[in-house]
Amino acid sequence: MILGKHINRYYLKNAHLLLLGILALIAVDYMNLRVPELYQMTVNGVSQGYVVKDGVQMAFDMDFLLDHICMPMIAVVVTMAVGRFLWRVCFLGSAIRVETDLRNRMFDNAKNLSQQYYQVNKVGNLMSLFTNDLDTVQECFGWGIMMCVDAVLMLTMAVRKMWGMDPLLTILSLIPMACLMASATVIGRYMMKKWDIRQAAFSNLSDFAQESFSGIAVIKAFVKEAKELMAFKKLNVENEKANIDHTKASVMMRVLVTLFVESVICIILGYGGYLVYKGSFNAGQLVEFIGYFTSIIWPIMSVSEMIDMTSRGKASLNRVGELLDAKVDVADREGAAELNNIRGDIEFRNLDFCYPDGDYNVLENVSFTIKAGENVGLVGKTGSGKTTLVDLILRTYNVGDGMLFIDGHDVNDVTIESVRKACAYVPQDNFLFSDTIENNIAFGVDKFDAVGIKQAARFADVDSNIKEFAQGYQTILGERGVTVSGGQKQRISIARALMKEAPILILDDSVSAVDTNTERNILKNLRETRAGRTTILIAHRISTIEKMDKILFIDDGKLAAVGKHADLYQSCPEYRKMVDLQKLEEEGGQANA
Repeated sequence: MILGKHINRYYLKNAHLLLLGILALIAVDYMNLRVPELYQMTVNGVSQGYVVKDGVQMAFDMDFLLDHICMPMIAVVVTMAVGRFLWRVCFLGSAIRVETDLRNRMFDNAKNLSQQYYQVNKVGNLMSLFTNDLDTVQECFGWGIMMCVDAVLMLTMAVRKMWGMDPLLTILSLIPMACLMASATVIGRYMMKKWDIRQAAFSNLSDFAQESFSGIAVIKAFVKEAKELMAFKKLNVENEKANIDHTKASVMMRVLVTLFVESVICIILGYGGYLVYKGSFNAGQLVEFIGYFTSIIWPIMSVSEMIDMTSRGKASLNRVGELLDAKVDVADREGAAELNNIRGDIEFRNLDFCYPDGDYNVLENVSFTIKAGENVGLVGKTGSGKTTLVDLILRTYNVGDGMLFIDGHDVNDVTIESVRKACAYVPQDNFLFSDTIENNIAFGVDKFDAVGIKQAARFADVDSNIKEFAQGYQTILGERGVTVSGGQKQRISIARALMKEAPILILDDSVSAVDTNTERNILKNLRETRAGRTTILIAHRISTIEKMDKILFIDDGKLAAVGKHADLYQSCPEYRKMVDLQKLEEEGGQANA
């Protein structure tokens, strides 16, 4: 049983089921303590020929056996069977609901976190939170409640009956149990630390495996299988050691439980046998007392198990809590309005930007205006800040007030969702889901038809390639789209963006993997299909953007020049140098060919 701000709410939320489970557990424990009484009557009846029940001496015959032992035993068995089923449904069912709700809350918060969070926290570590850690929390909630309630109920009722039979023997029986509780508390703290280390080791192992599988093509290309295997073995050994350390502590706990329980049995047999010899007890009463103590062995052992489980649960809950408590850096400010009927005007005013973990501005004093319906090219050296610029339009990061406007509205005064709904985006990495091509293209819209999907694919010049696949548009793509070529991934991503028909389209180096003829077809289709809507195209090849209405030349985080291709070639030396170098490269390539 664990407590914490992220789980306390579930005790109240599931109170009706937990209460029903507790009532079922009370019935089970009460019936369980009826069994030693039946044993006592049986032993005394067999040895003496009679039984004293409620102060009345009764002959131990078949009628007594059936009426006072067999029928009550059947009632005990039936009640315990029904009760155990009921408390399992209540406790464990509630635990599953808690796990499900926690997972939903975790995913809900995770989807709102900024890119900065995922740059620091690896996928493997996050997946271990959704699997191992949540499983541990679920186990602690369900079984933890049962163990806690059962230990209190059974111990209280059994010790009360033992005390009524012989107080001194009861005290002698409980002294080792007190020592066990003290030892278990100390070991439990140690086990919590070991469990935290174990989970961290598992996360590192998951991170490495996930990266290796994602980058398996690169590993094979550089013939680094052996190196990766050695690195994996090292992490696997660390994970093994962490597991062994935790298991040692857990086994130590169980050894202590066994030691103390067996010592109590020795005490009961020794002193209890002496009481029988003196005539204070009879054989049936000794068996009854042993039966009561036997019934509390499980609660006592469950205490140690609960300490072990709680230590693991707290460590896992802390890890889950870190995700639930992670601050959403990019969020709507209070009172933000919906941005409706967007035309596509974009304005930057003296914008400065520094990454949240950066030490310097990656964009400085950037000012320009894009009018609705313009086709704008964005060009510059690698690392000059082109992608960062469009990320700010998509509100991937926070910007200062009065620096970025869409349709005349400060982006900080409007909701992030409404801004992103107005934009269609084709990122550099062209991420595709492990789903059908049809569903990948239709990802950005709620309603679609086959005609619209094929039309978007034709505009992206990928329809003919898709038809060549055996399953056509129903072809299932591999993870991240690995089953198609780089050019096909780019064009399917472009089709997905075109399908959205957004007022603002952003393509980040999205035709770099296609040949020049395909590039010309895509650009021609873009001009025709997006007439009157804003299009921003980031490119490295000047030929890609030279016919744009406007070209923005970014150099080292600053806007170096704005204008048409011919004007920039004449007025901007750095732009002219870039154009000339690319021409030389193309001429050199043609000559070599």
